[in-house]
Order: sequence, then C-alpha cells, then structure tokens
Amino acid sequence: MATDALRILIIGAHPDDPEWYAGGVATMYVQQGHRVKMVSLTNGDAGHYEMYGPPLAKRRRQEAAAAGASLGVEYEVLDNHDAGLLPTLEVREQVVRIMREFKPDLMLTHRPWDYHADHRYTAQVVQDATIPASFARSVAPELPLLQPCPRMAYMWDEFTRPYAFIPDVVVGIDEAVEKKIEALHCHTSQMYEGMAHYQGAELPEDPAARRAWLWKHLDPNLLAIAELYRGRLVELYGEEKGRQIRYAEAFEVCEYGKPALQLATLLSDAERKRLFPFFGHV
Repeated sequence: MATDALRILIIGAHPDDPEWYAGGVATMYVQQGHRVKMVSLTNGDAGHYEMYGPPLAKRRRQEAAAAGASLGVEYEVLDNHDAGLLPTLEVREQVVRIMREFKPDLMLTHRPWDYHADHRYTAQVVQDATIPASFARSVAPELPLLQPCPRMAYMWDEFTRPYAFIPDVVVGIDEAVEKKIEALHCHTSQMYEGMAHYQGAELPEDPAARRAWLWKHLDPNLLAIAELYRGRLVELYGEEKGRQIRYAEAFEVCEYGKPALQLATLLSDAERKRLFPFFGHV
C-alpha cells in the first residue's frame, strides 16, 4: 500500500449498487494501491421476484462478499430492510460510524433524486452524516471525529428533474470493465435471475454462455456513459485518448465536504488529480 494511499468509500442503497455505478473506478483505485470500501445500506431482502426476507438477505450478502473479493475491496452490508430505508437518526449514526472508522478521503453515493426511494434516502443520510461525523462528539462519542471532512461525489443517474446529472469527472474504465462485469456476475440473483425474469428472456445454463449473455445485456449501458459525456472525456484525457474510450463512469461533485469559503470552485485541478488519479498529465 502506497504511503499516500487514498481511502475511497462507495455507499449504495443495495448490494450491487456500488459495483454497478463505480465498479470500474473501484478496480482502478485498487490497482494503484488505494483502499476501497463498498457499503450497502440495505440487506437486499426485497430485491427478487420470488425470494424475500432472511433467505434472500443471506444470499445477497454472500453475493456482495464474492463481488468484493473479486474486486479486492472491503464490502459491508448493513441489516436495514430493502425497500424500507428511511433517513432516520439510527441509520445516520450507522453511516457516521462507518465514516469515522474508515476515514475516507472521498465518498461516492447516489444523488438525492432517483426512481428508488432507497437511493434517494441513501443520498440524504450520507449527506446528513458528514457534519456529525466531523463535528458532533455526542454521536458515537467513543470514535474520534473525522477530520478533515471527506469530499463527496454523486454516482451517475439518468434523471433530469430537478436538474440533470452534471459530469464533473468522467473516468474511462476500458482497462477495468472486465473486472466490473466479473463483480456484477457474482450477483446471480440480480444480474441473471432478475434481469432474465423482468426482460422475459431465456437464461442460458452453460457458464460461458451466461457470461456472454450478461455482456450482451450490459454492454449498451456500459457504452452509454462514454457516448453521453464524450466531450468531457476529451477535456480530461485529451483529444486522441478521449475519443478512443469505450466505457466510462461519471461523477458529479457535491458541495458537502467542501470548505464554505471555497464553494466557488467545487473541485480544483489539484483536488481532481489527487482524488481521481486517472488522467495522466492532462
């Protein structure tokens, strides 16, 4: 581990959300010697067309553990109910404890508007945890305050109201996309059973055919972000490389964690180079 290694905390609502939205950059951080922790605020116990409750929660926890192992990251699944997450003080304290124990430099999470209430409330509770994690000694008093307050960025989504996603940082993940697919492959209940069921598709039995089936179904989604934000990729990587990137993950910088007197520039060039060390000399 490098002496200046970053600590990256990726918090999603469900097991598989961190990999879906940030599995590529997670792989690249690990490859550079940085430490990554993924967290699901719910146990996924409602996320299946047939299974539910404790048996599904156990299964999804195992899937998340396998995905984390494949990426080389830590993975924690909290025991809050899927489709029932609320931004309560209790859940906020859970996040405060995770933040203080892990001491992240950068947190990635959902935006606070989304089709799924769990995603929206995950964003809210993570945002609401930043101040008490850094300044409130009355919350989890046995743990030291988190200083400095970590920077925070939202993971991509396609919703446009109240405003569309702003691609402050777009990272080419061509070198990591196979690892991302490998992690998603571990989530059999979601990527295979769930996807096949809701699309009315026939799921192959042969393992190699299944992988090919997953690639076929995910490839349009993986290609879409690079095409959506091609201009930003060119700005960040330069004309030649920016045009060549096929797969990308995008992040919108949040004001949370930014000193109030510096809000005019959400992410300085120096901060971008330190927190997203993927762009070479550009």
